[in-house]
Amino acid sequence: MKFVRDGSELPEKEEYDYIIIGGRRAGCPLAATLSKNFSTLHIERGSEPSKYPYVLNEQKLINVFTVEDDGKNPFNRFISEDGVENIRGRVLGGSTMINGGVYSRANPEFFKTQLGVQDFDMEMVEKAYQWVEEAIVYKPSLNPWQAAFRSFLVEGGIEPDNGFDLRDIVGTKISGSLFDENGTRHGAVQLLNKAKPTNLKVAVRATVQRILFSGKLDTAFIREKGEIILSGGAVGSPQLLLLSGVGPKSYLSSLKLPVVLHQPHVGEFMSDNPRFGVNLGPLFPLAFSSSKVIGISQNNSFYFQSIASTTPLSIPPLFSILPPNSTSLTTTSLATIGGKFSKIASVGSLRLNSSTNLNKNPIVQFNYYSDPNDIAMCVRGVRKVGDFLQTQTIENIKTRDLEGNRRIQFVGLPLPENLSDDASVGEFCKKTVTSHWHYHGGCLVGKVVDGNSSAIRIKDLRVLDGSTFAVSPGSNPTATLMMLAR
Repeated sequence: MKFVRDGSELPEKEEYDYIIIGGRRAGCPLAATLSKNFSTLHIERGSEPSKYPYVLNEQKLINVFTVEDDGKNPFNRFISEDGVENIRGRVLGGSTMINGGVYSRANPEFFKTQLGVQDFDMEMVEKAYQWVEEAIVYKPSLNPWQAAFRSFLVEGGIEPDNGFDLRDIVGTKISGSLFDENGTRHGAVQLLNKAKPTNLKVAVRATVQRILFSGKLDTAFIREKGEIILSGGAVGSPQLLLLSGVGPKSYLSSLKLPVVLHQPHVGEFMSDNPRFGVNLGPLFPLAFSSSKVIGISQNNSFYFQSIASTTPLSIPPLFSILPPNSTSLTTTSLATIGGKFSKIASVGSLRLNSSTNLNKNPIVQFNYYSDPNDIAMCVRGVRKVGDFLQTQTIENIKTRDLEGNRRIQFVGLPLPENLSDDASVGEFCKKTVTSHWHYHGGCLVGKVVDGNSSAIRIKDLRVLDGSTFAVSPGSNPTATLMMLAR
């Protein structure tokens, strides 16, 4: 793409109709769309995906879990104050270049209750989804593990079997994938191919330190003409607003940051859907498989997915796959059965780690399971996983112990023996909490932005990314973020 260049090569001073901060899942389709009619600058702190060939290959996805974060990789790891490892994209295309490639639309309820828009134009939603899907979404074929997972979901009561479907519908389905039939990844960055090149400049390896405002404390204005759109994600967008002086007045003053606008809700209402489930260690090889099959329970309460890896666990525990404090176990392969519940009650916050360094991860706390309703939901979800492990299909990966009994080999903590005991299952949830990386919040609709993504009491500034969500849309937010940007 000729319009992609190093940030250091841009003119020192230049005017644009739109400046988009963040080359992520929302930023790329947004830049492509706006450039059709407006001059657009798109800024991304990471590099082009071509600098990291392994992110383009499904079979190399395991590198995201095992390669050390040296500050130059396409991912940025951080550990929340809860002690749970998480990850952010640091590459043009954002998390679509490092995630499991799942593409599934949002539950229709999401548009009715979460975006602050009355009578959402569902015809426009459909066209926007299709615009994304025709470019980068594929129907996957299932390897033996994903086919088996599909079978025991159905046997375990996640019915009906809906076959291939991009919609969020109750039952078991084959989802869309960002990996094609050859295992090549097609992320949000490819949506930039739809841009008008003469109207777009994409600056990579470029960091925004702060946004400059003018105006009084009750209303703020961007200095230059045009509009700025923040698409830095649920961590990056609230972080940049705080660094720019938009946030709780007392907090910003304590850091000796100039207060541009007292906005008490910036960085608040941070949420992450905790992942519950188990890790199985079959004694026979399983070919690597990213997630291709999704189980959706009644009322869209729970979403279940699985991945498999050929990587032996003689290495340290895999990032965000094994539960905290689990020990390594030598085995030829690993399969995870993970779930999340759709609505979480526990909320946390984001604060700056320092007053000036944008490259330093902020302090994020999600307060997993601090609300008893979340524990109750996890208990229900774990019991459903227990149902899956009683199916006929799962018999094929059981091993025999010294007494000749067939059993499941767990990696990390096994499921509690008595799944009817709320206390022991709840404790299992707390001890094994990990993340799907579907965190959101920090700039909620109705709190920080209005239903049109415009920052409240700030002219010419919008926020468009997962930081505006109060819930994660369906099994995975990727499809919906790209659609909303379009």
